[in-house]
Parts: sequence; C-alpha cells; structure tokens
Amino acid sequence: MYIGRFVVVGPGIGAYRVSSRSFPNRRVVDRDGILTVGPTPDAPETDNPYISYNCARAVDAPTGEAFAVVGNGSHVDPIAEKLELGYPPRDALATPLLALDFEKDDYDTPRIAGVVGAESATIGTVRRDGLHVEAVSEPTLVATYEMDSPEPYELSATDAESAASELLGADFEHAVCAAAATVDDGGVTLAFDNDEA
Repeated sequence: MYIGRFVVVGPGIGAYRVSSRSFPNRRVVDRDGILTVGPTPDAPETDNPYISYNCARAVDAPTGEAFAVVGNGSHVDPIAEKLELGYPPRDALATPLLALDFEKDDYDTPRIAGVVGAESATIGTVRRDGLHVEAVSEPTLVATYEMDSPEPYELSATDAESAASELLGADFEHAVCAAAATVDDGGVTLAFDNDEA
C-alpha cells in the first residue's frame, strides 16, 4: 500500500519517513543539528517547493524542557519556533498547520507533524477537510494518503537510529529515507537512514 510520507510519534520518540513515487532521489542530511530532506546530487532539477525542507529538529523550551519536532514540510520550522517561545505542544502544532494549510499541489497533500517530549507526544495534520491535533500516549501514525487520520502504530525501536531504520523498512511502498528523534532527560538525539549500504 502507498501511504506517502508519514510520521510516527509517541512519548519520548518520533520518526518521519519520505515515501515518494514522483521524487525518489532524495536523502536526509544533518545541517548543524537540523535534519533536512533534499535532493541527491544526481536528482533531476525541479522547481517543486515541497521537495526540500527541515524534517526533524531539537527544541529547548523556555521551561527547560526538550522537544523534538518531526514533519513533512516547511511547517516544521514555525512549529519549533512556537515551542521556543513557550507555546504548549498542541498550540505549537495547531497554529502553523492552520496558517500554512495543506500543500497546494496536485493532490492537496496534507501537512503532518508531531511534537515529542520525554513523557509526552502530540500529533497533528491539516487536510483539505480540516485540522486535527491530539496528544497521544502510545506510538501513533499519520500519513499523507490513505492513513491520513492518526491511528496506533507498533513501533518497537527505542533509540533514534533504530526508529529511522524501522520506519524506512516499514511495509509501505516507495520508501526513500527516514529521520527520527528520541527525547529523554539528556535532551534530544537525532538520527537518519538513507538506505545506503
């Protein structure tokens, strides 16, 4: 089944996978502690604005609490900025998702994102038909297609590197690359998997 790009978040862990039929020549790179999806060196040129974006970021809130943000587009940065300003995760997700709305491409692709704390997780999506943001207590998936409402997901990984690899290997079509984050008392750990053997 092809579900497109998806996020999985639960307390202490979050991950994001790029799945693509149209633009498979992409990878995740670490740019000074921010994980960014972008084209591979051999990718054909495109003017598509949805190809490159930050997909995972660590955030320190004014309370001293650490968070990770994962998502499928340019909304990741304003979500992180809201958290840095002290917004609670629900509001930090809802405000940019509502403002940016779904992607204005041929498919009205939903924007999906999650905020993970050491003991908390919040997941959100904005589709053509509405905005949905909720706190979750177990790993939960939301995707751009087919599974575009949050639903429980079995995630066995407990560290960021394993979570990225687990999502990349998940049984959904057209896997490209994945990123993940864990949050604990020591802060945020980020990792990615570009399926490079």
